[in-house]
Amino acid sequence: MPKKAAPPDVRAGQVWADNDERVAGRTLRVEAIDGDKAVCTVLTNSTDTQERIDRGERSNLQDTRGRTTRISLARFRPTKTGYRLVQDVPDSSEECSP
Repeated sequence: MPKKAAPPDVRAGQVWADNDERVAGRTLRVEAIDGDKAVCTVLTNSTDTQERIDRGERSNLQDTRGRTTRISLARFRPTKTGYRLVQDVPDSSEECSP
C-alpha cells in the first residue's frame, strides 16, 4: 500500500486556487488554521459566476467574495477537486533583519 503523502504546509496569508472545474477561477486566502481545518476568505468568484454577475444576470447566482469558509487541510493538494498554491507567504525564519 502506498505511503500517504505528508500534509501540505498551509499557512495564514497564503492564497490558493480551487482546481475543481465547476468553480475554475475561484481563489481563497487562508486566514487561520483551526485544528485540521483552514479558515479561508473567498477572494474571487469562479470565472463563470463572475462573468454572469458582470452581465447582470438575475438567476440564483451568489457573489461569494468576502465569505468565510472552513476547508479540510487534506484538500490542499493539487488534485482535480483540491487546491493549488498561488501565492505563498514568507517563512518567518527567512525574514531579514534591518
